[in-house]
Amino acid sequence: MRRALADGEGLADPVRLRAHARELIAALGIRMAGASLTERLSVPGPAGGPGTLIVLNHISWLDIPALLAVEPVVLLAKREVGGWPVVGGLARRAGTHFIDRTDPRQLPHAVAELAALLRSGRSVAVFPQATTWCTADQGTFRRATFQAALDAGAPVRPVTLGYTQGGHPSTVAAFCGEDTFVGSLRRVLAARALAVQVTTHPPLTGDGPGAVPGGRGGLDRRRLAALAEGAVLGGGAGRVPGQVTGGVPGGVPGQVPGRGRAASRPLPQQPVRHHV
Repeated sequence: MRRALADGEGLADPVRLRAHARELIAALGIRMAGASLTERLSVPGPAGGPGTLIVLNHISWLDIPALLAVEPVVLLAKREVGGWPVVGGLARRAGTHFIDRTDPRQLPHAVAELAALLRSGRSVAVFPQATTWCTADQGTFRRATFQAALDAGAPVRPVTLGYTQGGHPSTVAAFCGEDTFVGSLRRVLAARALAVQVTTHPPLTGDGPGAVPGGRGGLDRRRLAALAEGAVLGGGAGRVPGQVTGGVPGGVPGQVPGRGRAASRPLPQQPVRHHV
């Protein structure tokens, strides 16, 4: 565990960064389920082409190492994430661009910066919900980051994250309500048979699912965000149609599986305040 949490200056190398993320996931007692480790997040393209805007649902601080364990990409996150224990160092070494979500004046600059990264060929992962969600209503995807993909001519890759225990949907990893980071970490360490699954969906491009007459140029950011939201929240590990609770597809209201039993943990009636 100590080795997995160490901050090494050489971790910016993609191969080492991926290995470090996988080591951290294993040290926390979490298994990468299904085909998660063989998923491809970035959409293959011609040399010199743009990177991929990767958009994910947001459940937990664990989402960051789970994502980087599959493919090291640049992240867009709130500035506080860089100071978090366990995952802060990992996020910094992934080249995360930290923004102040309390200052809306930064948004145009962040979108322009994101578009520039995509044009340079870098793939960037964002959480368009802008916060973790632990209620049946998972909210809508914010559109601003999708404008960056349109400006850069970059494909959008929808990705669904899901957590299970013993093959069943679990809310134990959800970073909810008044949770503290330490409390959430302790709950994760106490859990048994916890697994995370990363499920990719077909990219959204001019000739892909959801394309409109005239190709990609006919998609505005509202439509692109809606298509991505439908793909991400409409499927993934453990999803039960019409039942999305605890921030985990198909989760059970108010239950957090622990060591061999379901421990009661009230879930909030409002969206979580842990913005990332």
